[in-house]
Amino acid sequence: MPQTFAPLNTTREERGKAITEKKGQIWRYSNGLYRVMSQSGHGSYQVQKTDLGWKCTCPDHVNRGVECKHIIAVKLSYALREEVKANVTLDPVVLTNCPACGTANIQKFGIRHNKNTDIQRYICLDCGKQFSVNIGFEKMKHNPKAITAAMQLYFSGESLRNTQRSLKLLGAEVSHQTIANWIEKYTNLMKGYVDKIGPNVGDVWRADEVWIKVKGNLKYLFALIDDETRYWIAQEVADSKHMHDAAGLLHEGKQLMDKVPAVLVTDGLPSYRTAFNKEYYSNTKPQSRHINAIKLTGNAWNENNNKMERINGEIRDREKTMRGLKKKSTPILKGMQVYHNFIKPHEGLQGKTPAEACGIVVNGENKWMTLIQNAAQAK
Repeated sequence: MPQTFAPLNTTREERGKAITEKKGQIWRYSNGLYRVMSQSGHGSYQVQKTDLGWKCTCPDHVNRGVECKHIIAVKLSYALREEVKANVTLDPVVLTNCPACGTANIQKFGIRHNKNTDIQRYICLDCGKQFSVNIGFEKMKHNPKAITAAMQLYFSGESLRNTQRSLKLLGAEVSHQTIANWIEKYTNLMKGYVDKIGPNVGDVWRADEVWIKVKGNLKYLFALIDDETRYWIAQEVADSKHMHDAAGLLHEGKQLMDKVPAVLVTDGLPSYRTAFNKEYYSNTKPQSRHINAIKLTGNAWNENNNKMERINGEIRDREKTMRGLKKKSTPILKGMQVYHNFIKPHEGLQGKTPAEACGIVVNGENKWMTLIQNAAQAK
């Protein structure tokens, strides 16, 4: 198809709006660094927010010092993104209707006492149906608060047995194996649910690997995260570092995020280059870029890998407490991903979770319970 151009007599504002409306013209590296494709179809320009305002590398801005159409396009794109950023809200599930007749004319009707928990009972004033609802925790012997407290304690860094001791202080007598069963059940439930939510991640992704022990044997956990929001996108466990095909990791990230990044930042591991060419490289513009010469220090986004090292540190600290994993397919790593993305606030994100930075808000004092309830309802 022939390249289309904005009429020459249009204003910069109109040309900037035309760039914004055309898909694939603006690539966001971070909230302060963008790449805007040239309307001629040849090359691109870097637009960056500085202390002195917005700067662009195009001749119009460099030679004339004016606010060019590329800067205007980026500012429009930024404003639009802020409007739609909070696009998913998960609220605690509250019972409002009778499961038998659907009426909202219900009221509380005493407490059902079990050995380890109390459950609220209801009665429908229209059909007389008596019922209790425990969404996400049906047929569980223990209180949902005890179960979610166990999840919080464990993924905050406690061992299974220390979690068991803490629950005992709260009046919940439970074995460490039962806690492990809770973790497996609810981690799989939540991970399957949150993978279907589309986070609003940025256009710069980072991939790295960290060694872990599985049954005493050395393995490698490959992880993919979003640079801007620190959202942990995908993971996989490999038997080898240098012989592993990282294409599966990058493919999963592409499938879950429904896009490819503008930039993939990795170390010099050859498998990343091979995987990038297979999954993200394209002959058509805009093209993804692979940077594979990262450093632990540096000010530029394409040099500094401290964000990736931070998540590697989280993984290593958790793995040390567990003294290694029992199997490659363990749900614990998935649970760590859910905890990192949806539960744990990050100082680098001004106290937000990565999910909140991506526009996914989890409401309620107990976010574990909100996630579990919504995941159970979505089944």
